[in-house]
Amino acid sequence: MNLDEAKEIAVGYLDAMERRDLDAARAFIGDAPQITFPGSRHFTDIEQIVRNSGGRYNVIRKSIERRDAWPDGDTTVVFISGTLFGEWPDGSAFEGIRFIDRFEIANRRIVRQEVWNDSGERLLAMQREAAE
Repeated sequence: MNLDEAKEIAVGYLDAMERRDLDAARAFIGDAPQITFPGSRHFTDIEQIVRNSGGRYNVIRKSIERRDAWPDGDTTVVFISGTLFGEWPDGSAFEGIRFIDRFEIANRRIVRQEVWNDSGERLLAMQREAAE
């Protein structure tokens, strides 16, 4: 698998998840993916991710700024980074929240995803501002 193909797999998965097209998203992942979100929340299927994010925001999208990939043994590692934008549960908009998603891809399927973002920091800042 070439590096551009690996990046396309990661971006295709993210696009399908944003659209909540779970059937399309499933086509990009392996049988038992290891998925870790901020707060050490571990998931093994995408339905768990959707249920978990339900109360966190009404809408969330990614503005991708960078895609990097390199071979690592039997897998290809892909980093996708940029910013998040969308709408909190109260209807207020947000933008500019940094994110990085790290993928391991083997046999053209995502076998591991690790997610980092600053949304928790943004929420804490909003809570502090509201308390002042």
